[in-house]
Amino acid sequence: MAKINSLQEVLVEELRDIYDAEKRLTKAIPKLIKASTSDDLKEGLENHLTETEEQVSRLESAFEQLGETPRAKTCAGMKGLIEEGDEHSGEDYGDDSLRDAVIIGAAQRVEHYEMAAYGTAIAHAKLLGLDEVVTLLEETLQEEKAADEKLTEVAEGIVNPQALTGEEESEEAEGNSEMASAGSGSGSRSRMSASGGSSSRSGSSSRSGSGSRSRSKK
Repeated sequence: MAKINSLQEVLVEELRDIYDAEKRLTKAIPKLIKASTSDDLKEGLENHLTETEEQVSRLESAFEQLGETPRAKTCAGMKGLIEEGDEHSGEDYGDDSLRDAVIIGAAQRVEHYEMAAYGTAIAHAKLLGLDEVVTLLEETLQEEKAADEKLTEVAEGIVNPQALTGEEESEEAEGNSEMASAGSGSGSRSRMSASGGSSSRSGSSSRSGSGSRSRSKK
């Protein structure tokens, strides 16, 4: 591995890392689109896929500005984030909106990772006075921020309210049980009331009979 001797060489290495990350995303995003069920989420991911392809082209322009051949260096961070996203989106969920929520989480982790990477590269390009490179990278950074905000907006309405706790069916069953118990209790009280009324009438008849015998003796 060659020794890195200058900030510009550091910047080149950073761009190679980001270049690999973006190229990986052009292959990963279509998988997320296919796994999504929300139309808003699909649309957001499709739009960002188009942006990602343009971001790859911008990085190639940045390499040209630096007199470097566009070349990727394995981005271990992005590789791990993509693998984690694939794993989670492929799990079994009781509601499709839960999978969509997981996909949004995976996509936003990617966006935050990219924002950090581009922010650092921009800072170094500014220190080197590479204004054209800064302009290219800042355009992409703004797109990443906008994509993250869009994902947050979609996330706020993505989950089916009944899937928030996963207790919809158990609550319904519990409600039916309570209704049945209430009905049973009501019937029991009715029977008790009827029984009480019968006793009352019996007692009344008994007192009436006693009174008749008393008047007869007189």
